[in-house]
Order: sequence, then structure tokens, then C-alpha cells
Amino acid sequence: MSTLAVRKTRPAAGTTPGTAQGPPRRRRTALVPTLTLALGALYCLLPVVWVVVAATKSGSELFSTFTFLPGTGFTDNVGDLSAYRDGVYWRWMANSALYAGLGALLSTAVSAVSGYALATYRFRGREALFNVLLAGVLMPPVILAVPQYLLLAEAGMTDSYLSVLLPQVLSPYGVYLARIYAAAAVPADVVEAGRMDGAGEWRIFTRVALPMMVPGLVTVFLFQFVAVWNNFLLPYIMLSDDEKFPITLGLHTLLEQGANTPALYTLVITGAFFAVLPLVALFLVVQRFWSLDLLSGAVKS
Repeated sequence: MSTLAVRKTRPAAGTTPGTAQGPPRRRRTALVPTLTLALGALYCLLPVVWVVVAATKSGSELFSTFTFLPGTGFTDNVGDLSAYRDGVYWRWMANSALYAGLGALLSTAVSAVSGYALATYRFRGREALFNVLLAGVLMPPVILAVPQYLLLAEAGMTDSYLSVLLPQVLSPYGVYLARIYAAAAVPADVVEAGRMDGAGEWRIFTRVALPMMVPGLVTVFLFQFVAVWNNFLLPYIMLSDDEKFPITLGLHTLLEQGANTPALYTLVITGAFFAVLPLVALFLVVQRFWSLDLLSGAVKS
């Protein structure tokens, strides 16, 4: 009876015995997505860094110093920005906060009710209605701006705060997200249990379903807030009184005047710097809700 001798290969130098050694080619390939993401982040963050640095420069330093070298005129720029037309810039910021804050809240409320109804109730034409909403998601807002202006002009509501707020209340994308999240986060058994206990539909929605939908609704609020805050075309069409301008339209008027008065360029850049801060702060605040949502998903799975 013969025996076969099994030769054991020795592990490579500098490695731990018993561990799988991946080919170097895979490790090199893994660097490609990392480098791609790093280049994408650099592409997105570089303009923001430029705005932050340029906001610290005076008018003479803006065009005469190195691009990413901080200046010494930030305090003067803030003072000049606040003094411009008796502080109209801060009025524009307040208008943007009103349009984006109230508009996002109303849009989130409408999206929550609509998404919950589409996810929970069975009625004729539900899928057709949802398909119409999907078509609204694919339609660019630019196409709707002029028809919305004509409708509000017939109602005599142009050049008012409502002319900017009302078109933002219904967000097809918000309804779509709310419906998807409600279908995943609100179990049908919980809704049926509430009905068996004698609770009304509104009570079930506000006391049972709404707390489960909070992480998804926070996402809807953030998306809608950013969309309204950055919206330019709708206020440009609807408004003629610059006291009602949002920050995007106000900075546009400053930029147009800067073509004849170069000293206003520093005000535009400083104003753009302050206009970004609310979005950054909002993102940092709502990030914790996304973390809680991921944790709850991990527990459910």
C-alpha cells in the first residue's frame, strides 16, 4: 500500500499563515473607485473653497492675489453687504427662509398624507394616479414655470409671497418618496390593529404611521428645502418687487449691477458665502435622522 506525500507550500514572507492572499491586481483595481470619488469630491468642493476664500478678500485683493490665498477684508465686506440699500440682503435671506422653510413644511405635509394614502389604501385608479406622479417627477420644473405664472396672473396673485409658495406645495418627487417609504416602514398589520381597536383613520395616520415615517419625511423636507432655496426661475418670473426677492434673485441683481460697478463683486461673493451656510447647517442637523434610519433598517433586517 503506497502513500502519497502531500507537500505543503510555505506562506509568503511577511504574511500570516492561514490567511487568503488576494491577488495584487484586485487591490489595484479597488483604488479606481476611490480615486474617482476623490476627484468628484474635489470637483464639487473646489468652488465652495473658492467662495470661502474669496469672501475674505477686499476689492483690490480679489483680482491681484493668489486665488486660494486668504485676504484681510472679510469684516469690511460684511459691513458693506449689511449697509447696501439699508440691509436689503438680509431681507432677501429672510424671504428665502420663508419660501424654503414654509414651502418645504407644507410640501412635506402634503407628501406625507398623499404617500401614506397611496401606500395603504386600495382604490380604483390608484396605479394610474401614481403613474401620473411619476410623469411629474420626470418633467423639468422649467416647463411648468410659465403655465404657473399664467394661472396665478389670472387669479391676480403674481408679485406676492403666495405666487412663490403655492407652486412649491405639491412635489411629485416628495409624494413618490413618501409612498415608497410608507409602504416599507408602516406594516399593514399595525394599521389593521389600530382599526380593530376603534381608532379613526386620521388618528392611525398621526399617532401610528407618522412617527414611523419621520426619517423618510425628513429626507423629503431636505430635498424640497434645497430645491426652493436654490430656485431662481420661478421667483424671476413671478416677482417684480425686489423687497420680495429670494437670495438667488437678489444676488443675480447684484451681479448685474457689478458689470458697471466692479466694487459690488465682493458683495456678491460674500453674499454667496452666507447663502450657502443655511444649507450646510440644515444638512448637518438632519444627518442624524439618516443615521437612525440606517440603524433601524439594520435591526429590521
